Amino acid sequence: MLVEMLREITQIPGISGYEDEVRAKLIEWIEPYANYKVDTIGNLIVELGEGEEKAIFMAHMDEIGLLITSITKNGKLKFRKIGGIDDRLLLGRHVELVTEKGKLDGVIGVTPVHLNLERKFETLPWHALEIDIGAESKEEALEMGVKVLDFAVFKKHFSVLNKKYVVTRSLDDRFGVIALVEAIKNLVDHDLDGKYIFAFTVQEEIGLKGAKFLANTHSPKYAIAVDSFACCSFLTGDVKLGEGAVIRAVDNSAIYTPSLARKALEIAQKNNIPIQIGVTGGGTDASVFETKSQTLALSVPIRYLHSETEMLHIRDLEALIKLIEALAFELE
Repeated sequence: MLVEMLREITQIPGISGYEDEVRAKLIEWIEPYANYKVDTIGNLIVELGEGEEKAIFMAHMDEIGLLITSITKNGKLKFRKIGGIDDRLLLGRHVELVTEKGKLDGVIGVTPVHLNLERKFETLPWHALEIDIGAESKEEALEMGVKVLDFAVFKKHFSVLNKKYVVTRSLDDRFGVIALVEAIKNLVDHDLDGKYIFAFTVQEEIGLKGAKFLANTHSPKYAIAVDSFACCSFLTGDVKLGEGAVIRAVDNSAIYTPSLARKALEIAQKNNIPIQIGVTGGGTDASVFETKSQTLALSVPIRYLHSETEMLHIRDLEALIKLIEALAFELE
């Protein structure tokens, strides 16, 4: 079931600021189980329990991608990157363009080696590249439905390797939204000690914008992000795919509350939930709550993060869901 949910949600395009289709799918999943609301900036919010705000769990809906900035006279599309995309990943890629009239295929072409007389193979910067949609003029591109501020994502391909590894674009952070959906479904009929907020946030990849909006309106005791753990290198220590969920203790945005990390580790061990703890790069939504809440980031290890081949182990996602549920019952 989790594999099919991942297949469905990862195929939906939704870069930062354009999360509408992703949010609609999540509402479809949540509506039979719980009430929800959408706030001014676009965060999708579910509240369980009553009383004071005990905890907020956040997972972001947006993904990295490309925003169309202009159309050249010969029908090619200029763009800018939205989120952290390595320029090496752009050249020679298939993309899917999302317009008001529908979706279009496109490619970011590459000069053939046969014609590269100078034999220079350095990485071309993003601003030197164009998307080719098969149009021969600006007018033809416009007739196809393309306009400035449309967006594109890498063409999605979904693989299951060795019956246990899921590989696709936008696992970051679509696995996190699935973890929250499953936790909501499992917790909705239980009595909880306080109010628990589950927030599916927008615009995380361009500066945690959705979470910053939430921090202006909510003051929970605990603020917990559910987001990717970039893995695996000497920077991330002994964390491995297949060894369980991860407590992301430190990253570039925060040193999360050590006592809460220790408590989460104890709860996981008490409930026989496979768990790891580690340090990585990047940042999470929880970091913006540091001045008002105890903070924590929960993850699964993701290999090849921010690429077309993001990879997770399905067993780690199962452990993460169990950990979220255990924290909802046992945090004091």
